Amino acid sequence: MKFSPIIYLIGMLLCILSLFMLVPAFVDWFYGSDNWPAFVGSSISTLFVGLILFFSNKGSATEHLELRQAFLLTNSAWISIAIFGSLPFLLSDIDMSFVDAFFESTSGITTTGATVIENLETKSYGVLIWRALLQWLGGVGIIVMALAVLPMLSIGGMQLFKTESYETPDKVVPKAASFAAGISIVYITLTVIWAFMLWGAGMPIFDSIAHAMTTLATGGYSTKSESLAAFNSSTIEIIIIFGMLVGSLPFVHYLALTKNGMKNLIKDDQVKLFLTLVFFVVLIMSLYLSSNNIPYLEALRLASFNVISIITGTGFGTSDFNNWGGFPTTILLILMFVGGCAGSTTCGLRMARIQVLIANAKAQVSKLIRPHAVVVSYYNQKPIPENVAESVMGFFFLYIISFAVIASLLGVLGLDLVTAISGAASAIGNVGPGLGDIIGPSGSYESIPELGKLILCAGMILGRLEIFAILVMFSPLFWKN
Repeated sequence: MKFSPIIYLIGMLLCILSLFMLVPAFVDWFYGSDNWPAFVGSSISTLFVGLILFFSNKGSATEHLELRQAFLLTNSAWISIAIFGSLPFLLSDIDMSFVDAFFESTSGITTTGATVIENLETKSYGVLIWRALLQWLGGVGIIVMALAVLPMLSIGGMQLFKTESYETPDKVVPKAASFAAGISIVYITLTVIWAFMLWGAGMPIFDSIAHAMTTLATGGYSTKSESLAAFNSSTIEIIIIFGMLVGSLPFVHYLALTKNGMKNLIKDDQVKLFLTLVFFVVLIMSLYLSSNNIPYLEALRLASFNVISIITGTGFGTSDFNNWGGFPTTILLILMFVGGCAGSTTCGLRMARIQVLIANAKAQVSKLIRPHAVVVSYYNQKPIPENVAESVMGFFFLYIISFAVIASLLGVLGLDLVTAISGAASAIGNVGPGLGDIIGPSGSYESIPELGKLILCAGMILGRLEIFAILVMFSPLFWKN
């Protein structure tokens, strides 16, 4: 396998990342913080490495990637950005170890939202906006990967969207490059709209920009230690709720809005299932909370925000749901596995896969009742190809196994049952907060042992890259010529 095309593209990504590091440098300089040299130094270092990789392999610029190279590039890109994205945390004045800096960077670029930084209000604006930028960049990268890369690699049933994205007569964009450009324009536009809405609702301009980026990315990094609870505004919470929902729907439909209006979005089965599930869980949770002496409107506010925050994997908080009781926390733990729609910034199992699993289960029941009948499973009124069904089943199996392994390893390190299980679910689902006093919505991952943080980093990357893209690298066949 030829590595030069991969190294060339990694160099290009690092050069782009170095330019984004100048944003927090400018922010810190503008606000009079002495922290700006840390970002300039990080930018220069990242640019230096990127240029070396770029120019030393420039001859491979026109080469097309083969399948194995695409797998290796996908893994290398995310890990490289996570490593170099940790430099500003290492060089800044917040005094972080490499493991902590790598954890924060990995959590950011995978849009997980788990943090080891406490007392966010005391940190420089540059550090806060860098965290938001990492999640924002990770969000758009996830969309492009989910709809332009994973379908071509036939990962986890995502090949279901290959035909819809590229081969139908009414396709929105003809190539992955123009697709990425279109998605980026939509993503930037939505971020600007949400920033203005938050600002108009009374949030300071800096906070509104940072929260707009992490909301559309469904990342959940906040500028406040209390997250959205610090603002105590129902208007802001409603704007964030709609932002999380927008981020969790398929972005490819937003591209088609000017052509087909809302038709494609409304007709999509996974969108219908997702919104229906959100509605019923919010209704049940709000009724439960109101039965425990909480006024119904307040219960509805708490349930709506925190349920949507968890199911979308955003991880913002307005209340410590550990105090809600066993039933709500159990539901929230289950929601950590669910995620939003395929082609969104969310992670987890995602609605499309859940629908394929449900369709397969119904088909199996029908075959038990009528053994000789020909039963066909459907997704979006189209038959599900056998290879897609098998891929989704394989993904589901590996997802649960990966969760079990991560939870077991965290347990071996001495973490309690609730922390180990919810930490594993949060990492592989890219959710952010877990359950319990340590990593719950009012806690942080700072006290987790360093080995545990590295295990969680592996879980975050594993969940973000859809498991197969990582595990295929461990096959001896992958490395054979």
